[in-house]
Amino acid sequence: MNENMKQTDLALLQALCGVFAPSGNEVAMKDFLIEYVEKKSAQWKVRPDLIHGTAFQDCLILKFGKPRTAVFAHIDSIGFTVRYENQLVPIGSPEAEDGYVLEGQDSMGPIQCKLKVQDRHLFYDFGRGIETGTELVFQQDFRETDDFVQSCYLDNRLGVYAMLKLAETLEDGLIVFSCGEEHGGGTVPFLCKYIYEQYAVKQALVADITWVTEGVQHGGGVAISMRDMSVPRRSYVDRILKLAEQSGIPYQIEVERSGGSDGREIHASPYPIDWCFIGAPEDHVHSPDEIVHKKDIQSMIDMYVYLMQNL
Repeated sequence: MNENMKQTDLALLQALCGVFAPSGNEVAMKDFLIEYVEKKSAQWKVRPDLIHGTAFQDCLILKFGKPRTAVFAHIDSIGFTVRYENQLVPIGSPEAEDGYVLEGQDSMGPIQCKLKVQDRHLFYDFGRGIETGTELVFQQDFRETDDFVQSCYLDNRLGVYAMLKLAETLEDGLIVFSCGEEHGGGTVPFLCKYIYEQYAVKQALVADITWVTEGVQHGGGVAISMRDMSVPRRSYVDRILKLAEQSGIPYQIEVERSGGSDGREIHASPYPIDWCFIGAPEDHVHSPDEIVHKKDIQSMIDMYVYLMQNL
């Protein structure tokens, strides 16, 4: 195990990956985070203000000191919605293979069923009918080796995990837990409005998970994205790259033409908030077997600590 990755830390990551929070139904994750922060924050360098309520739907903001920078991390996951006659409709863009185990609950009790794929249509195989509108997610199988962590929903529970580790030492900043990113977004615009009008925050980072590609590899460090389907302002990205180089923390530069994140909605908002995506690369994206190198997890945490101190 990476000497910086403690077993207790991985227990937190495993717990996060097991919280039921498909897009549109993130309340359990919000409640988990509020309980965790209230329990742990007395031991942190600064105890944050928790900002949430009906005006924020199921989002949560942690305010530390005098914020200059906000970090966005989405708390929702992909999944499936039960339709009619054993049919399933995707939430976001999950991988779908025959035999994947799905779980959830309806008014008749807990559900553990298998995914069936027939002629590109999705169905469930279960001993009874499941109530229409029930959400199902991948069953968790959390695995680790000396070098890797593997589980469903590392995207983006790993981003949330990194933010909780950042919170331990953060003195000034905002950690913004957003909803709905995997299925079209919708919460980032009102979150941008709040952080800009209340705190005049004009710079943001996006803590999410990216892909292993020919240019971004396992174990090479956290990926700093110069672009995806959106192109952030170059002068801001250059500032971040200069700080990353000064930090001595391993990182990789990413350039993609597709894919998106909360950065897409920050980019499209009417507020002049700069943004940059920074996240660990994973393979087997949007499947029950997402896998991330432990060195990349640690470099992600270390990079956020450094940038939030120096941006």
